[in-house]
Amino acid sequence: MGSKKILLTGGAGFIGSNFVETAVQKGHHMVVLDKLTYAGHKENLAGIKGPGSLELVEGDIRDRDLVNTLLKKHSIDWLMNFAAESHVDRSISGPAIFVETNILGTHNLLECATAYWNNLSGSTKENFRYLQISTDEVYGSLGPTGKFSETTQYQPNSPYSASKAAGDHLARAWHHTFHLPTITTNCTNNYGPKQFPEKLIPHMILCALSNRPLPVYGDGGNIRDWIHVKDHNNGVLLALEKGKPGETYCLGGDSERNNLQVVKAICAILNELRPRADKKSYETMIQFVTDRPGHDRRYAIDDTRAVKELGFKRQYTHFEDGLKQTIAWYLENMEWSQSVLKKSGGKVAFDWSTLKK
Repeated sequence: MGSKKILLTGGAGFIGSNFVETAVQKGHHMVVLDKLTYAGHKENLAGIKGPGSLELVEGDIRDRDLVNTLLKKHSIDWLMNFAAESHVDRSISGPAIFVETNILGTHNLLECATAYWNNLSGSTKENFRYLQISTDEVYGSLGPTGKFSETTQYQPNSPYSASKAAGDHLARAWHHTFHLPTITTNCTNNYGPKQFPEKLIPHMILCALSNRPLPVYGDGGNIRDWIHVKDHNNGVLLALEKGKPGETYCLGGDSERNNLQVVKAICAILNELRPRADKKSYETMIQFVTDRPGHDRRYAIDDTRAVKELGFKRQYTHFEDGLKQTIAWYLENMEWSQSVLKKSGGKVAFDWSTLKK
């Protein structure tokens, strides 16, 4: 498949910026629309080079005039919605922005995409795609066995997952009612370079390096399936290239770990790559804290369909290998962490004077 002109929302965030890097290297022409909130940063797009191109537009996905203009101006082939408020804790303390961005923003993108698509013709219309990036959290919580799949009933348990579920339902409805060629992907927990340090893995890395306690919710037994962001984004590209409009594809990492196991793995790798001055293990810094309200116990994805129908496969088949690569990236990019945290307006606070390069 040749190069495409792609409008990607939320492309200055963690997953989106990693997708932009992959797509530009593959020759695609990227127009990134991002509000540049606390988790979206120009730094995430710096230095991306390839045969493709990149343009960043600062704006809101709820701005209908702006979205319509970008679609027409750039003759967009694919519209990809990575934009989302995504942190569960923040959705508990302030759910309104999750409704506004994840539901109303998605609605606006679908309306704009439908109007634009209806005016296309021939192969351009036939090959247009709208992609909704979603999460396994829309399915709720698993027991000790089983996995989520494309046929699992939605049972979201947090304001965040409820807002993402609503976006998924809207995308499905716009396909079945208005025939817009939508595709939805639901993925497990992503990890990798450039993840904002409010999420588990980068938060633990930076707390450890700043000699702060490593806070673990509850008993640390909550289980997640982890997928490297590069593997996730390769799956997303396959869904666009080979997926069937109106369908959903689940993308997993086949790497279930409970939170305590993840934190201990981070500690072990840091013990190797950046030993503490006192020679003690980073594990001594682990502290258990009051559990998050409504904390889902276990997520896991069965991605058999994506493997069979899309040819999806993972580069990072061993979680600890991808985790070590991720930690090495943070150790080598302290300036990035300092910059994005300072520009977040103190959303996540660290005593950077204690950080040693």
